[in-house]
Amino acid sequence: MDLLSLASGDEIVVRKSAGFHPSVWGDYFILHSSPQTQALETMDLLSLAPGDEVVVRKSAGYHPSVWGDYFILHASPQTQAFVFNKFKDEGGSFMSTLGSDVKGLLSLYNAAYLGTHGEIILDEAISFTRNNLVSASADLKPPLTTQVSLDLETPLCRRMRRLLARDYISIYQEDATRDDAILELAKLDFNLLQSLHREELKNLTKWWNDLVSSKNLSFARDRLVECYFWILGVYFEPYYSRARVITTKVIALISILDDIYDVYSTLEESQRLTEAIQRWDAKVVHQLPEYMKDYYLKLMHTFEEFEDLLISGEKYRITYLKEVMKDLSEAYFKESKWRDQHYVPTLEEQLHVSLISSATPMLDCASFIGMGEIATKEAFEWITSFPKIVQASAIIGRIMNDITSHELEQTREHVASTVQCYMKEYGTNVHVACKKLQVLVDDAWKDINEECLNQTAFPVALLQRIVNYSRMAENIYKHIDGYTNSSTKTKEYISLLLVHPIPL
Repeated sequence: MDLLSLASGDEIVVRKSAGFHPSVWGDYFILHSSPQTQALETMDLLSLAPGDEVVVRKSAGYHPSVWGDYFILHASPQTQAFVFNKFKDEGGSFMSTLGSDVKGLLSLYNAAYLGTHGEIILDEAISFTRNNLVSASADLKPPLTTQVSLDLETPLCRRMRRLLARDYISIYQEDATRDDAILELAKLDFNLLQSLHREELKNLTKWWNDLVSSKNLSFARDRLVECYFWILGVYFEPYYSRARVITTKVIALISILDDIYDVYSTLEESQRLTEAIQRWDAKVVHQLPEYMKDYYLKLMHTFEEFEDLLISGEKYRITYLKEVMKDLSEAYFKESKWRDQHYVPTLEEQLHVSLISSATPMLDCASFIGMGEIATKEAFEWITSFPKIVQASAIIGRIMNDITSHELEQTREHVASTVQCYMKEYGTNVHVACKKLQVLVDDAWKDINEECLNQTAFPVALLQRIVNYSRMAENIYKHIDGYTNSSTKTKEYISLLLVHPIPL
């Protein structure tokens, strides 16, 4: 829909509307308290300290250790060859008799996704186990049929940890060999954490309502709950509460900024906003059109609030966050120019900009802000240098987003996505382009595996944020843009994690 609005000098500006659906949650998390709220005082009985995963989560059997398989498989090339070659026959194919061991196939299937580049035997293992698991699915019974179905959709190492826990509590409950005491403790732990998350979301919703109270931002996506769900996938642990709140505010601010550039502003207005963000000075607010002024001032005010949440030795971190925000606004503006010029860049040229505009580099930096002393200045220098693991994560988010949303985006004036760029450069149709781009996603996961295996300079807890962002891209963009169109599968996931406690 075209909207007419008056700009300075009473010029008529034709604006576009993307027709985003309203929030499916409204003030639900403000008006509905959690039934476990009074039990929050007991949280520290189950969740101890940074680095200590909740004991129940490991002992209950519903949260299997994926990384354990990873380091076993990658002890050495010789070990890997021995482990997998023993499952092959004389002709070099995987033994057909393996097809009868569904649990073994499932373990092999999930372990193979932790492979790196050049490990052909793991690629073969994925193909072999997937085909056999699909064939066996029709004859399986719960809870194994549920587990196989979930893992075939998304392998363990790419799943959101919190949803994985909820799924495996249900699976463990159907296990005839379960320990009922451990099961009950696992449910209690889940529900107590859910109460903490709901309390955080309640406060964040109040902040968001104040931010978007002006009708000037009514064109933007109202997705605060979805933003929190995204960051819950990055870290769910209680001791990361401060980090979770900060990063949720960052992604919510980015969402509005994206819609300003992508949907609402003229190119001249976008340029003014970009210049204002580069200067980061409240005094330049008068240069902005009326609808941008409040957002710009609240952006700077929120960053000042972040500083107040940090101790004196951590306040330097906000400088890094401002710099990546400046990079993001420049990438958004570059795409706005391409859109208005109807320019379709090469895939390489497009990715050079769109990996930044994916917001992954900024969100990776933001995720470190509230994490405590393990996030050193060296870590911020590293994360803002766009290292290989961040590039890989950005590729996953960018391409999976484009594959699921490119058709809808092209119904309005929009910058060419990676799909359109690939089609033009290589002369292919949409199906071929998406298939080829998916190969880049799979390669990016291998890059992440390699970086996690070979890293030595920074704690695993920092790398885990980047891995978790990639997992959330898999979750949000698996079949549809579940952020923009959040009334679908995303709503179901949020209900499982933030609305419905597990019955005890």
